[in-house]
Amino acid sequence: MAFQPAYLNLLASGELKRRVELAYAHLEACDLCAWACGVNRRAGRLGVCRTGEKAKVSSYGPHFGEEAPLRGWRGSGTIFFTRCNLRCQYCQNYEISQTDEGQEVEPEELAEIMLRLQHLGCHNINLVSPSHVVAQILAAVLIAAQAGLRLPLVYNTGGYDSMESLRLLDGIIDIYMPDMKYADPEIAKRYSRIPHYPQVNQAAVREMHRQVGDLQLDANGIAVRGLLVRHLVLPNNLAGTEQIVRFLAQEISPNTYLNIMDQYYPTYRAHLYPEINRRITAEEYQQAVEAAHRAGLHRLD
Repeated sequence: MAFQPAYLNLLASGELKRRVELAYAHLEACDLCAWACGVNRRAGRLGVCRTGEKAKVSSYGPHFGEEAPLRGWRGSGTIFFTRCNLRCQYCQNYEISQTDEGQEVEPEELAEIMLRLQHLGCHNINLVSPSHVVAQILAAVLIAAQAGLRLPLVYNTGGYDSMESLRLLDGIIDIYMPDMKYADPEIAKRYSRIPHYPQVNQAAVREMHRQVGDLQLDANGIAVRGLLVRHLVLPNNLAGTEQIVRFLAQEISPNTYLNIMDQYYPTYRAHLYPEINRRITAEEYQQAVEAAHRAGLHRLD
C-alpha cells in the first residue's frame, strides 16, 4: 500500500482547517510551547520566542546531514525557522536561534516552500525549531495539502513542547524528532535557561510516541512515520545520558530509534562555562553508547 501522510485524512474531513483556526486562537494568549507566555501574538505582542503572528524562515533546502532514514539519497527538505524557545548557551546554530536573522513569511509563502522542496525530490518536510510557530505551520500545511503536498512531516524540536500544541498536531505530524537534552532540571536551567525541562520533555515524548509509535521505514529504508529521538552527549556527562536512555527503554519503547550525537563543540557562550568549554572525548561518547545498550535500546543511529 502506498504511503499517505496523516494530514490528508484530516484535510478530507475538514478537521485540518478546524485545527488551523484553533491554533490561531491559541496565539491570542499563547501557550503553543511550554513557556505558556500568554501574550497576544496576533496583536503584535512578543513572548520568549520573540516571534509575532508571522513565522520567520532563516533558510530552506534539501539537507544531507540528517539521520540516514530522513536524508535518504535525495535529502530531507529542511525549513529552518528563526528563533527558538530554548536559550542553549552552546547552541551551534545561535545565529538562527538567538537572533532575528530571516524572512517573515505568510502561510501561502511557507506552503510554497513546502511544495518547492517536494518538487526538488526531498523525502520529507523537516520543520526545524517549530515549537513557537505551530499555528503558522498548520496554516501552511492546509494550503500545501490542497495544492498537492504528499510528503511526511517531520517535527524537529528541542523538546520543550506543550500538550496544547501536541494535541493540535495529532494526526498531522508523521515523524516526531525531539531532542532529549537533559535529565536534570538544574542542569537544563544552567545551560539552556529553561525551567522544568525534563518533566516537560518526558511528557512530550510520551505523547509523541502515543500518536505515532516506533519509527517505521519503507522498503528503501526511508522513515515514513514514528518517533526518532536525538540526544547530544555533553562533556562530563552533564546531559544525564544514563537516565535518558533508561527512560526511553523502560517508559517509551525498547524499539525507540535513538541518535546519540557526538558533535558537541564549544561555541556561542560555552566559553563562560569551563566544564563544557571543550569537545567530548571518545571515551565519553563510547560510555553513552554502552549505556544505551545496557538499557536495552538497539536502534542506534
